[in-house]
Amino acid sequence: MIETDIELLKGIANQLRIHSITATTAAGSGHPTSCLSAADIVATLFFGHMRYDATNPHYFNNDRFILSKGHAAPLLYAAWAENGFIPVSHLDTLRQFTSDLEGHPTPRLAFADIATGSLGQGLGVGVGVALAARLDKLDYNTYVLLGDGEIAEGAVWEAASLAGINKLNNLVAIIDANRLGQSEATAFGHDVSVYAKRFEAFGWRTEVIDGHDIEEIAEVLGGVGLGDQPLVIIAKTYKGGGVSFLQDQEGWHGRPLNAVEAERAIAELQPSAKTGIGAPIPAPSSLPQPANAAPASYPAIHYTLGDKIATREAYGTALLRLGTADLRIVALDGDTKNSTFAEAFIKAFPERSTECYIAEQNLVAVAVGFGTRGKSPFASTFATFFTRAYDQIRVAGISNANLKLVGSHVGVSIGEDGPSQMALEDLAMMRAVVGSVVLYPSDAVSTEKLLEQMASQRGLQFLRTSRPKTPVIYGNDEQFPIGGAKVLRQAAGDKVTVVAAGVTLFEALKAADLLKAEGITITVIDAYSIKPLAKDVILAAAKKTGLTVITVEDHYAEGGLGDAVAGELSVEGVKVHKLAVTSLPRSGKAAELLAFFGIDAAAIVKQVKALK
Repeated sequence: MIETDIELLKGIANQLRIHSITATTAAGSGHPTSCLSAADIVATLFFGHMRYDATNPHYFNNDRFILSKGHAAPLLYAAWAENGFIPVSHLDTLRQFTSDLEGHPTPRLAFADIATGSLGQGLGVGVGVALAARLDKLDYNTYVLLGDGEIAEGAVWEAASLAGINKLNNLVAIIDANRLGQSEATAFGHDVSVYAKRFEAFGWRTEVIDGHDIEEIAEVLGGVGLGDQPLVIIAKTYKGGGVSFLQDQEGWHGRPLNAVEAERAIAELQPSAKTGIGAPIPAPSSLPQPANAAPASYPAIHYTLGDKIATREAYGTALLRLGTADLRIVALDGDTKNSTFAEAFIKAFPERSTECYIAEQNLVAVAVGFGTRGKSPFASTFATFFTRAYDQIRVAGISNANLKLVGSHVGVSIGEDGPSQMALEDLAMMRAVVGSVVLYPSDAVSTEKLLEQMASQRGLQFLRTSRPKTPVIYGNDEQFPIGGAKVLRQAAGDKVTVVAAGVTLFEALKAADLLKAEGITITVIDAYSIKPLAKDVILAAAKKTGLTVITVEDHYAEGGLGDAVAGELSVEGVKVHKLAVTSLPRSGKAAELLAFFGIDAAAIVKQVKALK
């Protein structure tokens, strides 16, 4: 145990304040007053409490720190400069195009596990990180610093609920309750008892402190890990704390000091400022490193051609199969596991499974947290419910997260459940995320093989699964590389190329048979990889059919398969005719709905004949 030097920590806090002011003044933008309010907290955490190797931010058993209030990034950068990891001189490059010290943290920095700044997401990620520590039998703690403004976000309470349910006593939330938001005071100002009561209701141990009293901060941090509840420290602070003309004053959010103001503020802070270089930092425990390596191979699959199996069911079978060999795989579900078929894995490997309940924002955030710790997290629910978590998914893209999302019950083909349950925007949504992979298998074999690809490759990937049972059309040894496509029908003299995926692939094959009986042949392509798209495969086929392509999809016309194909091939002179859902659907049988929206075999036949 390292004895706390209160005077040293006070000095370091003021040095962090000075760095935050000088960096934002040099940048001409930023949030210095949001940094000043949390400086005493961050100084006490980083210089004498948290256990970590300052030379190796990625060390597997370091305590983890998540700056959920990401606009206080200069304060985080200052801490890592004062512990020696980055040069102090580099702080003046804040927000420059050539600098990794961005306006809000991103994983371009070794000490930032995720991108933050879209408020309300950090605690959910922290839950995933804390659960990973428990799974790996490691003793690091996870600290999440939140602003009181972001406590208004519902995602915070989704995370608070799950942490309480799982009794995560290795998770510490710290609320920098500085009273002032961006445009006005926060809802409860300095009535911090409101936050305490709410966290207590979710099963947390609460401590309310003076966030500028370092002795009190250190004392409360000394009790981390006591009991079996997560801990929230509600720190009453002042925005602009430590500088007389800034403290608790409105109108300073997101406003840097000019040179004269900065000089005046630094003059107040400088006399008591001290460097953190050489300050004692507790070392992390020496424990066995978890095995997070991919297996040499996965068990074989065994399907019979013609058997009818829903791809959502094949997902469950694949997850269990892969999970027996790949210990990195963890499963998360949103109370839909008996519909997504994730339940087979969850029953077999409860220690590697997390039920997130009906809280999709947190489902994604927790999965991102697992991904930062070397896991391969598969999060599943109805695809349409991922729309609730789109900001978490978007930020996961910015974080270069290792995240596998599986959405079932897609399109009008789910039938009688009606439009609120039909994912008809999911392909567009997922395609738009930076760095994403979007996959849409048609049968059990392609589902299983694509899941292998997802497990073996790092990144943000989305697999779309269907409710109806579809026949197995591929052999067990068929390979499905990401970015590929399968040409299932092709002959000399084909009139048009039809590109489909999922349930509409079978409508395209039926249409090919109907047309062939009339002496008309068409090329049929299974575009199982929608992003990246197999442009070369589709273009080669289109060149043989007069540069004419029909796309058919169980999705709205905007942003789906048709737009993907048109976007990739328009410069090649390919004319794309899109068959898609074009208006609000309603309940009905799958066959009725496919026919009504013109995405069944008969509609494809009609379109082909119209193009002859």
